Amino acid sequence: MTRLALLLAAALPALAADAPPRPPGIMAGAHAQDVTPEHFPISVNGGFADRKATSAADKLHARCLVLDDGTTKVALCVVDSCMIPRELGDAARAAASKMTGIPAANILISATHTHSAPTVTGVFGSDPDERYVKFLAEKIAAGIMAAHAKLAPAKLGWGAADEPNHVFNRRWLTTPGFENANPFGDKTDKVRTNPGYGNKALDKQAGPVDPAVSVLSVRDKDGAPRALFANYGLHYVGDRPALSADYFGVFAERVGPVLGAKGDGFVGVLSNGTSGDVNNINFAGAAPPKREPGERSREVAEAVAKAARKAADGASYRSDITLSVATKELTLKVRKPTAAEVARAEAIVAKAKGPVLSGSEEVYARETLLLAKYPDTVPVRIQAIRIGELGIVAIPCEVFTQIGLDIKKRSSTQQTFVVSLANGYNGYLPTAAQHALGGYETWRARSSYLEVGAADAITTTALELLGQVTGK
Repeated sequence: MTRLALLLAAALPALAADAPPRPPGIMAGAHAQDVTPEHFPISVNGGFADRKATSAADKLHARCLVLDDGTTKVALCVVDSCMIPRELGDAARAAASKMTGIPAANILISATHTHSAPTVTGVFGSDPDERYVKFLAEKIAAGIMAAHAKLAPAKLGWGAADEPNHVFNRRWLTTPGFENANPFGDKTDKVRTNPGYGNKALDKQAGPVDPAVSVLSVRDKDGAPRALFANYGLHYVGDRPALSADYFGVFAERVGPVLGAKGDGFVGVLSNGTSGDVNNINFAGAAPPKREPGERSREVAEAVAKAARKAADGASYRSDITLSVATKELTLKVRKPTAAEVARAEAIVAKAKGPVLSGSEEVYARETLLLAKYPDTVPVRIQAIRIGELGIVAIPCEVFTQIGLDIKKRSSTQQTFVVSLANGYNGYLPTAAQHALGGYETWRARSSYLEVGAADAITTTALELLGQVTGK
């Protein structure tokens, strides 16, 4: 922890002793903490090779919202990162808890999944930048502390509005007889991910999409917009060459003006929903014309911001809001490679030329060798938060859309949404049915390694936790 953070943490008890009595009703505080790296070049997550960034096209942030009902405090933090490994998040969570008194179990930390952020966990060709990992943990904690310091009486409302024009399932069933080769030497896959335009072998999309833009809207007691926490099931929209918050950052900048917020104190937040199998590319249509860097991000962010305004304007706002949190640790199996698969991978890696394994077969051979060293089981943390009649489920995976739709349908809360890539990173989470179809998201790697039945176990646990926080 930084010296400043330690001094502030030590001062908290004295500050609390001199604080005036807490006003009744819900209180909220929000803060956007700059987490742009201070050193370059830096490794970038989000590809099959170790890209290096020498600059940032726009600032990266940890956008934080703290709520306090007088008995329970909750913190929601969404970070412009491809993923946040559990160790990094837990370090930030522990520091923030010490500085604010918010129980660590009541803090949700998730990644937006921008593919243009510094590497903080090892996936495919890039390895963590340890200097930035430490920096990011400290900044996340500082952001939560700053949001906590801004707690003030508020009114909350929630709702949802559809934006269906920018979500498409990226997994396509192919026509009978068409062979989809995978990097493990098989041709048994029945789907192809991101198949490209004009592919005559395409049959239909292999799964659904969720067009809902779900929001938790925070207003001052006089009704002025103060913050908005949104959730949308779109993987990412990246179209800038350097480090970037992608469309998540553009949304955060635009949603305040779209809502009519005045001044520079408004904080907009966009969390990633159940988008493990969704992007904004319609491969059934014609290829779009070439666009300028950032143009597509702006187009999608503007549309999502307008849907967020519709949802926020339709919400009922109250100050008599209570909070509740429940968490559970699952122990799930890892899909480990067999001895024969390890031997094949060793042979491929031995023949690889150069320090970077760039071909997909080489990449997955390296992943196979790394996964062979994994434990047989891993802990997976599931969290449910109730804010009034709104339920938020946090899952540390790139969750398939069908899972989110099932949780929404069966939830005991009035409205529910799922934050993916939250409180850790355990790779893709396909349903068992999607596992049977194969395809990129199911290919065994550090990006996809949980047991085939993981989705069912996680869904069951999420619904149990929602039942706990609602008492139903």
